Amino acid sequence: MNIRDLANSINGKIIGNTSFFLNQDFTGRFTLLNDSIKGDIVIRHWINGKGIEIAAQKNIAALITQTPKDGAAEKAEELSFPLIVCDKIELANAYALKWTADNFSPNSTNVVITGTNGKSTTSHLIYHILKNAGYHVLTNTDSESEFNTLIDPMVSKLISDEVKSNGELDYLVIEVSEVQGWLGNLMKNHASLMSNALTPKVGVITNIAMDHIGLVNSIDEVFDEISAVPEAIGDGITILNYDDELVRKIKAENSFYWSMNNSDVDLYFNDGIYYDGELIIKKEDLPFTSGHFIQNILSAVGACINLGIDLTVIKDGVKSYKALNRRFAKLNDEPLIIDDFAHNPDGIKNTIRETIKLLDDNQKLHVVCAIRGSRGVEINKLNVEALVEVLTEDINLFLSSSNDVVNNLNYVESEEREIFFDILDANDITYTHFDNLADCLSDVYSLADKNDVILLIGAQGMDPAESLLKNIL
Repeated sequence: MNIRDLANSINGKIIGNTSFFLNQDFTGRFTLLNDSIKGDIVIRHWINGKGIEIAAQKNIAALITQTPKDGAAEKAEELSFPLIVCDKIELANAYALKWTADNFSPNSTNVVITGTNGKSTTSHLIYHILKNAGYHVLTNTDSESEFNTLIDPMVSKLISDEVKSNGELDYLVIEVSEVQGWLGNLMKNHASLMSNALTPKVGVITNIAMDHIGLVNSIDEVFDEISAVPEAIGDGITILNYDDELVRKIKAENSFYWSMNNSDVDLYFNDGIYYDGELIIKKEDLPFTSGHFIQNILSAVGACINLGIDLTVIKDGVKSYKALNRRFAKLNDEPLIIDDFAHNPDGIKNTIRETIKLLDDNQKLHVVCAIRGSRGVEINKLNVEALVEVLTEDINLFLSSSNDVVNNLNYVESEEREIFFDILDANDITYTHFDNLADCLSDVYSLADKNDVILLIGAQGMDPAESLLKNIL
């Protein structure tokens, strides 16, 4: 690979050293500036003149950016440093992902998972089943879903680092954000670009619902982003949720359906998991029996079946699975405290409904919801409307702006807070709001009886709850 070939592949323009040949010093690693060493290629959404100086001092092979600012181009010329400027950073990251997979993991079998809800748990479960079976497998899934985008080259870095450290991979299990963007601008076809770069044998689509308001503003836009994925999967098999009306509309050349309501599809749940009409996993062998977890299990089992994994191996992996952090996790027994990453309307409704099913007649439910900060009024409006839909008059509701634990990227703006108050007030729902999460958790814990249930829901504003509770319980 030389710098002109690289620039042409991503529709980029070279500034600085146009004669630099990457194949002389390129390590093969696409990475972040802070983590880079001599010979790496760095991809950043933006870079300034100081950043170019740092890159030059590190002797990296090249830097790719969409937005050179504050003297970046001039500094690249001055230092004769190879800077490539492209119109769409996602094309650079998709190129890096494909190049990395082709060169570091050419023989691995690749799986991609996308959808609005459940993709992290599904990805992690597939990863666990394969790892439990003895395969060398890598996933980008983490509890906060931080590494599932084409905003930066994190997935490329994870792959190259893992192979260099531990050898060739058998499987790549990659969670793909269904909608992604930067500073309010949609990265169109993000999911299909990322999927196409990996040439997956199996792809999973969990569901289609509203999230990422501002990047997309209608369910039709979400559908357009997700429905492009099967074409990117190509000859691979797409695992589809038959129970989701919009997912059923997706056209996939090679499809495999699962359902919790229809026994006529390939894989279904009916007091146990059935494949081709045969019971393969008993209900008592499932690690969780709440509805949305069973959906995730069905997606993962469907993927592993189509990878050719033995049914006994799949069953053993499911039985031994432990959930990701903040996925209906139990934090305390008396009172029972459940923590879940429910952060969009469907997630909120499903999680509260599943929690209600756990209640005995003498138990009271206290719901603690972190308002989504710096995500706009619209998603918070949809979230509070979801709360209104599922809350009953005997459920206590507490809200937190979590000012004590969030950074400026997740700070709850006044209009985001007010839309919660306005809609709850309009529906005569009583609630208590706290500026700080620590105060909120302390108050709820002091009010709850030891037989009660406390449900914590929300995204970044609720992430520190477990650590805060250690000082309260």
